Amino acid sequence: MEIKHRTHPAHAVEITDNQEDSKTNIRVNTDGSKSEHGVGSGTATFTDSKLIDRKKYKLNGRCSNTQAEKLAILKELENYKSWK
Repeated sequence: MEIKHRTHPAHAVEITDNQEDSKTNIRVNTDGSKSEHGVGSGTATFTDSKLIDRKKYKLNGRCSNTQAEKLAILKELENYKSWK
């Protein structure tokens, strides 16, 4: 079986606003993790190459890494209108 190397999602997913009147590209990086220190997630929002927003979230220790990842994505989708 051939091993396929895939790009990590953090480097491949990009949300852009392609409206004709918009000239700004918006990129959001999200991440979630779980370790012996706790569970958390974070987001970083960029317009073109400039960091415009960064957020961190702490979750209950019973939450999973997957829940932390999904929370970061959900929070950025909720903030979508404020990016413009």
